[in-house]
This record gives sequence, C-alpha cells and structure tokens, in this order.
Amino acid sequence: MRIAVVGTSGSGKSTFARALGAALGLPVVELDAINWQAGWRDLNANDPEEFAARVAAAIAAEAWVTDGNYSKVLPAILRRATDVVWLDLPKAAVMRRVIGRSVARAWTGEELWPGTGNRESWRRWLDKDHPIRWAWDTFERRRARYEEAFADARLAHLTVHRPRTPGEAAALIEGLQRAAGGSQIPP
Repeated sequence: MRIAVVGTSGSGKSTFARALGAALGLPVVELDAINWQAGWRDLNANDPEEFAARVAAAIAAEAWVTDGNYSKVLPAILRRATDVVWLDLPKAAVMRRVIGRSVARAWTGEELWPGTGNRESWRRWLDKDHPIRWAWDTFERRRARYEEAFADARLAHLTVHRPRTPGEAAALIEGLQRAAGGSQIPP
C-alpha cells in the first residue's frame, strides 16, 4: 500500500501516519522532516527542486505512508498512492490540538526534527505562519481544496478515506490493518 495522509495543520497527520505505519509495517515519510532544515530553512520555498527530489526518492519505494500537504509535491505523491486519508476533523478539534501541541512544544523546547535545532518559541506565536494562526487561516480553504481535488476524475485511482473524528481515524487504522492481513494493533 502507498498511503498519503493529508489534512489541515493540527489535524493529527503525523501522529496518525506514525500509528498507521506501525500498524501496517510501512515506512513513514514525514514531509515536514524533509522540508525543514536547520535554522528553519524551508526547502519548499528556498530550493523546491531539492525538496521535490528528496520526496521523489522517499516515495520511490513500493510501500509507504506519507504525511503532509505541500502542494508542490502532493501531485507526485497522489499519482503513486493507492489510498489517501483525509483527516477532516472539525475546526474546534483542530484548534484544540494545534494550540495544545504548540504550548507543549514551546514549554519543553523539544526539537521538532532531530538534527535541525528547530524549536517552537513563544515569541513566534503572533507570526502569520505560526501553526496556530496557519491552522486558523487556512482551515476552510484547505477543506474546499480537498473537496474539489478528491472529486476530480484524475484521482479516481485513489481510495479516499475521510475520517471526521478521532474515533473514526482509530477505526480506520484497525480496518486497514485487517484488510492488509495484519493482526497486531499498536497501543
């Protein structure tokens, strides 16, 4: 299986993708980890060809789970994918998650992607590209974009899964694991 996990910022893409990858025994390709370099250098904006090349290498395998919404590489991912999971949680749930995550990360100072030194800080909370503001500002636009994209006949090869609650997302992992013939469900 080749599964793309998409959804607005704070919808739980990375957490879901890791759980799904573990349940299915598939490698997980975190697009943020490919994109964000030391010092918050953004390959997607500063070196899109390198970003695309790194993503292409990562999805060259026969089976994987990706997580992320980068419009410059998502078409290549979706061409190879067999399934897409669109985590379409309500805006209130997304905002609770992204605020909680940002508070925890700023409080602990945890490094977001090993080796980058990138950490969330309180002083960036008012920036327009901070995850909280980004999730708020892009929620409706991203939902509309995915509604349109997944209705497009060019993506008819994809099996689209659209969990709208955390419970539906957990049930989807179990269902995909059963469909793949697995028996061990991660905690």
